Amino acid sequence: MEFIDLKTQQAAIKPQLDKRISDVLAHGRYIMGPEVAELEKTLADYVGTKHCISVSSGTEALLISLMALNIKPGDEVITTPFTFVATAEVIALVGATPVFVDIEPDTVNIDSTKIKACITSKTKAIITVSLYGQPADMDEINKIAREAGNIPVIEDGAQSFGATYKGRKSCNLSTIGCNSFFPSKPLGCYGDGGALFTNDDTLAQASREIRVHGQSKRYVHTRIGVGGRMDTLQCAVLLAKWPRFEWEVSQREKIGADYTKMILETVPGARPMSAQDFEGPIDTVRTLSLRDDRTSVYAQYTVLIPHREAMQARLKDAGIPTAVHYPVPLNKQPAYEALCKKDCQTPIAQFISQHVMSLPMGPDLTPEDQKQIIKVLAQKE
Repeated sequence: MEFIDLKTQQAAIKPQLDKRISDVLAHGRYIMGPEVAELEKTLADYVGTKHCISVSSGTEALLISLMALNIKPGDEVITTPFTFVATAEVIALVGATPVFVDIEPDTVNIDSTKIKACITSKTKAIITVSLYGQPADMDEINKIAREAGNIPVIEDGAQSFGATYKGRKSCNLSTIGCNSFFPSKPLGCYGDGGALFTNDDTLAQASREIRVHGQSKRYVHTRIGVGGRMDTLQCAVLLAKWPRFEWEVSQREKIGADYTKMILETVPGARPMSAQDFEGPIDTVRTLSLRDDRTSVYAQYTVLIPHREAMQARLKDAGIPTAVHYPVPLNKQPAYEALCKKDCQTPIAQFISQHVMSLPMGPDLTPEDQKQIIKVLAQKE
């Protein structure tokens, strides 16, 4: 059993994939070829934004966003500690200070009720993360940012492309939305790739210039930039995958819902995670919650486990791979402890990180494999 089954997907799209790659090899425009503009228009139309700027990775999308917003040393950027390191890494790379706000125990997204207290005169941006595929409480976060002086909000949607919040697509929920096309993501290429989305013409122009070394035209460098272009071949891969994407999103939603239903019905004592669970030890499997006003594409299907290592070993013995996303909050990582504000307290993130475990997930996960996973989860120790 694969943790993420990319082989079945590749077999399903092989004719389109072969043609798209062959077309690129024929025209030879490996950098900024026609597939780049085609992909950007396709994704902008899907998300509903005026602009999509493809870049070399999801990390680069976040970095370019901060650079376009002119975030600099001395500034503070509020974000979550429970995410992949890239979210905070880019804040440090522009010289700003990450300010970590604790998470909701049941969704593990940033807790919007705790953001306002962390805003200071130095706060110049907020980065939310749509973790595991579900957007955070974006309307409330945008409202807090607006009332605090129109602070820009960046959505790190690397795990949520295709998900919705109150009927609106992830990556079109704030000032800038960022996405990753890392192979394991809901829409993944066969290498690194990313994109940022915005309705702001000025930010879009800045982002396009930054991704080509700050050039407004050839050899005219109007701003500091990076080498952040997405390869034409990777854009071609995504275009080959695109016709299947909506089906994959619906499959992810179904499989994720089936996981939750089966766990709650089959695993003894299993129940949804709540704030009360945070107050005491977890004694059996806890599922995360999906809010009624949003959807998830389940980039990972993650549960909380009382004895994680033992459960992982049991699943491994049954041929079932697992992963931990993420074992240590970023404010407890050696490189970031010294950078973040000393009064940063994130007890929920610390607790959650000790219990999360991700199960095999993907649009091609079979019902038989899913039943086998649940069977092992339900076994008594």
